[in-house]
Amino acid sequence: MEKKRGRAGAFFLSGLMCLTSLAGLSGSARAAGLEAKCLVPVGHTIGIKLFAEGVVVIGLSEVETASGVAAPGAACGLKVGDVIEEANREPVESSEQFARLLQCGGRVELAVSRDGEDLRLTAEPVLSGDGTYRLGAWIRDSMAGIGTVTFYDPDTGTFGALGHGITDADTGLLMPLGDGAVMDASVKAVKRGAAGEPGELKGSFDLEHDRGELYANTDRGVFGVMEDFDFAGSAVPVAAPGEVRTGGAVIRANVSGDGVEEYAIEITRVLEQTGVQNLLLRVTDQRLIDQTGGIVQGMSGSPILQDGKLVGAVTHVMVNDPQKGYGILIENMLSAAGRV
Repeated sequence: MEKKRGRAGAFFLSGLMCLTSLAGLSGSARAAGLEAKCLVPVGHTIGIKLFAEGVVVIGLSEVETASGVAAPGAACGLKVGDVIEEANREPVESSEQFARLLQCGGRVELAVSRDGEDLRLTAEPVLSGDGTYRLGAWIRDSMAGIGTVTFYDPDTGTFGALGHGITDADTGLLMPLGDGAVMDASVKAVKRGAAGEPGELKGSFDLEHDRGELYANTDRGVFGVMEDFDFAGSAVPVAAPGEVRTGGAVIRANVSGDGVEEYAIEITRVLEQTGVQNLLLRVTDQRLIDQTGGIVQGMSGSPILQDGKLVGAVTHVMVNDPQKGYGILIENMLSAAGRV
């Protein structure tokens, strides 16, 4: 029987306002970083903030008006998971701005992205009981949270984190990346994991000072450029396809303050497939079990090393047994970054 599992990375909706623009890295430089034979396995927590490209529809509802109930969002054809990119030919940049665009009243031409397809919909907001025009659509434009950096390439500044994508909590869909950045983070407390109740790293990070910029949010990790890298660690070889085996390994994880430690695990199964669930893991280090109960939310991206090589990253925890979880092979994580 398949066991339930949960992501080992916690993300939450945040009322973020604006994002400082940082210089990006050229496509050729990114490619060079992804082809590197050696990378630094980091294992340190980091704060991540992500702004969607447009606004994401996370729910549809009815609106109370003076003449009765209306549902203009659903009536015009909007669906949960749609990304509204333009309203009356004006780019949509935030939830607040989109709400302001509706206040002129009258019909609104929407440019919508749905499953990679561009659509044009015509909506007619209604005047609600509070005197504002509404579509009857719940929307989201940003997310923030804490995760773990998997690797860093000192030659190019490229980094990868999480080992899975950042998805909307309500729709389960990958958040479209418009802008994103990373900040320093430290672990202040740990909610220990138990059977049926995943644990969680409780951290803090500074939203005012960005350490780097994101260039991709993929199903196998988030990737970006960090110009000022000062985490401890030396570069190690990257495991080639087919080199990972069952048996002993270690993970690098930050579960207290700013300290990164290595903890013993066992790779119990290697699944030769794409996606994020390539490795079955079991925590064997009693120190980590005593402190966290095993794998907890926020540890997504913790690098896995075996025989002195970077082989993958932690991605999920088994909900009914926090000492067990899943990992992604480093080859799959790097190939996802290379598609961008």
